[in-house]
Amino acid sequence: MNILVTGGCGFIGSHFVEYFLKTYPESKVINIDKLTYAAHPDMAKHLGTLAPDRYSFFQFDIADSNLKSWAKNQSFDAIVNFAAETHVDRSILDPDSFIRTNVLGVQNLLAIARENGNKRFVHVSTDEVYGSLKPSDPTSVETSQLDPNSPYAASKASADLIALANARTYKQPVLITRCTNNYGPYQFPEKLLPLLIANALEDKPIPVYGDGKQVRDWIYVVDHCRGIDAVLQKGRPGEIYNISSSGEAHNIDVIKKVLDMLHKPHSLITFVGDRPAHDRRYGLNSSKIKQELGWSPKTTFEEGLKKTVDWYLSNVDWWKKVRGAEYLKYYQSNYENKFGSESKKPKEVNS
Repeated sequence: MNILVTGGCGFIGSHFVEYFLKTYPESKVINIDKLTYAAHPDMAKHLGTLAPDRYSFFQFDIADSNLKSWAKNQSFDAIVNFAAETHVDRSILDPDSFIRTNVLGVQNLLAIARENGNKRFVHVSTDEVYGSLKPSDPTSVETSQLDPNSPYAASKASADLIALANARTYKQPVLITRCTNNYGPYQFPEKLLPLLIANALEDKPIPVYGDGKQVRDWIYVVDHCRGIDAVLQKGRPGEIYNISSSGEAHNIDVIKKVLDMLHKPHSLITFVGDRPAHDRRYGLNSSKIKQELGWSPKTTFEEGLKKTVDWYLSNVDWWKKVRGAEYLKYYQSNYENKFGSESKKPKEVNS
C-alpha cells in the first residue's frame, strides 16, 4: 500500500511515517506538512534518509485549495491524516487557525480522497471530543456522546462528523481513530511531558494547572502508530476505533515521577490558575480495536516513560533548538501568565 500522510513532520505523524517505512519495505510514503512551529524541518530530511527511494516530502497546507490539483498528479492508495492544530492553550487564544486546519483542511482532504478514486481515508482524532469524565464514569466507547469543551476539541469533533457524513453521503471508505495522550521522543515541548522534562533539566518552574489532579490516559506513541496501521489495513469503513493503553494517572503524580527520575526537587512544581473549561478526566475503552483488529499496546507506561526521559536527556540540542525565540516568546507571554497568578504551593510538593 502506498500512502499519502498529512502532518508527517509532526510528533505522531513522523513516528507513523518511520514505522510504516520500516514495517512495509515495498510501500511508498508521500508526506505533506505545512511545517508550523510544532513540526521540525529536520524531520523531513531524517525520514528521507530511511528510504530515499520510497519517501517524498512536499510542503503544503491541507486547507490550501491548490492541494487538489497537486494531488491529481500523485499516486497513492490511502490518506492518513495527522495534520492538525492540537494545543488546547493555543486554541483558546487563536480558535480561527484551529477551524481552518482541523475543519476546513479535513473537508479539503476528503474531497481529494474522493476525487482521486475514492481512496481509503483514515482520520486521526482525539479522546477530547468526548469531553470530561467524572471519577466514577466508565471510560468512553466509540458511541459515547460527543461533548467537547475547548475550541480544539470542538474543531476535532466537527471534523469527525464531517468525515462520517462524507462516508454516508458519498460512500467514502472513511475510518476514524481516537486516541489518548501520546508521549515519546520528538514531541514539541509545549505538551506536558516534554515541557516538564525540558524545564526540569534547566531547573525552571514546572507550571501545573489548578491542583494537578486532572486524569489523563497515556499511550506510547509507537503503540498508537501500530493501532492506526491496524485500522488502515483491517478496519471497517465508516467505523470509529478508540486506541488506548488504559494508563490513567493524575497529572501531578506523573510530574512527580518524572522529577524523581531526573533527580530534581518537587519544589520546581508551580501551581498556576486553571485553564478555562479544563477537562478533569479522559479515559478510553479500546475493546473494539482489540477484539476486531487484534491490536494491543506493547509498551507499559513505566517502560515508555523511561525511553522518553532517556531520549530527551540524550537529545538536549534538539529540544533546545525547538525551544527557540518564537516558542519562548509565546511561552513567556501566554503560558506562564494567562490563566491567573501563581497560587501557594501545597506543602506536600515542597520536598
